[in-house]
Amino acid sequence: MKPLATQPACASLKRIQMRHARAQRGSTAVEFALLFPLFFTILYAIVTFSLIFVAQQNLTLAAEEGARAALNWQSNTSLQTALLNRGNAACAAAKLMIATLVQSAQCTPTSAPCGPNNTMQCVNVLLTYNYQANPLVPTLPLMSFTLPGTLASSATVQLNPENIQ
Repeated sequence: MKPLATQPACASLKRIQMRHARAQRGSTAVEFALLFPLFFTILYAIVTFSLIFVAQQNLTLAAEEGARAALNWQSNTSLQTALLNRGNAACAAAKLMIATLVQSAQCTPTSAPCGPNNTMQCVNVLLTYNYQANPLVPTLPLMSFTLPGTLASSATVQLNPENIQ
């Protein structure tokens, strides 16, 4: 059996703990309400920038595949039509590689002399995606300042004029 002198001390300690518990009631909910917007914003930013990164990587892959497709022979009547046909084939191949995430990307093929003394011909495939007009996820109000306006990727292939036609 416990001594009588310690029983009132335990009872008063329990009363103090009960008062403290009542005073703390709801503080967890308030703390959660204050911190949730911050944590949600951080998580949303991680998801948004991850999707932007994936879209950029996809555009890069598609541009590279388009440039490789420009190496394939195309029917032609002159050097200019050969370069035009190779550029169109490059864009067709690039559009096949684009994921549904950035399906509205625009492809622009260009050709110009390049190499030492401009003796070679280069075909450049440029893919652009207007992120501002077509965001992958809805943007939060203050986050729109940090997001890119457009995503772009290009790839160039060098062609020997003797092998173009």
